[in-house]
Amino acid sequence: MEKTERIIPAKESVYLDGPKPRVNEFFFALDIFLQFIKGFRTLHFVGPCITVFGSARFKEGDRYYEASREFGKRIAELGFTTMTGGGPGVMEAANRGAYENGGTSVGCNIKLPFEQTPNPYMHKWITFDYFFVRKVMLIKYSYAFIIMPGGFGTMDEFFEAITLIQTKSITNFPIVLFGKEYYQPLMGAIDDMVLKGTISDVDKKLILLTDDMSEAMQYIQAYIAKNFKVKPRRRLWWLLEKR
Repeated sequence: MEKTERIIPAKESVYLDGPKPRVNEFFFALDIFLQFIKGFRTLHFVGPCITVFGSARFKEGDRYYEASREFGKRIAELGFTTMTGGGPGVMEAANRGAYENGGTSVGCNIKLPFEQTPNPYMHKWITFDYFFVRKVMLIKYSYAFIIMPGGFGTMDEFFEAITLIQTKSITNFPIVLFGKEYYQPLMGAIDDMVLKGTISDVDKKLILLTDDMSEAMQYIQAYIAKNFKVKPRRRLWWLLEKR
């Protein structure tokens, strides 16, 4: 008899199954709450971040892997923490660029059925069960977002960030789409949204599309120079906050 591989569904799929007994719903809500608290405690002192999003599938030597690694280096030189989704590909490259050049490197990893393991170039990371909790953390601590080429997950993160900025739910942080050739079809779709009136022309101006790394970093630096404010965060011994 042929042996078949059993795929274990992701934990997040459980909450999409519809209503459960009330006690199950309570423990589900409690689980989410505890993951948020763990995320807050882990990331509270990592410093101001710039988040790099992108595909897990690019390998060392690929154009976008090397560009992401350079972005991590430049973010470190800017004095900011590099934050990623904590996995391989673009995420690993950006973390690596920071890690190897004296910067702080952190990640928000996710449990997947095929197990996305944290890359080895992070000083601190946390692994979440739920994508929506992870996205909150990736956005919450950042002053800018660099969107490298990627797939569905990257598009989800990009549109989450731009929707929050468009609706003024968060500050008007810089968003860089890096890779003109890759993202030109997407920009064409966005132009079509403008023509059809589903978004405003001003919304398109929330995005910088570029192939020029220096242009991208100057765009981010100009925002930071004008708006950067960080309040000192004191560690509280009674919350067991260690250095």
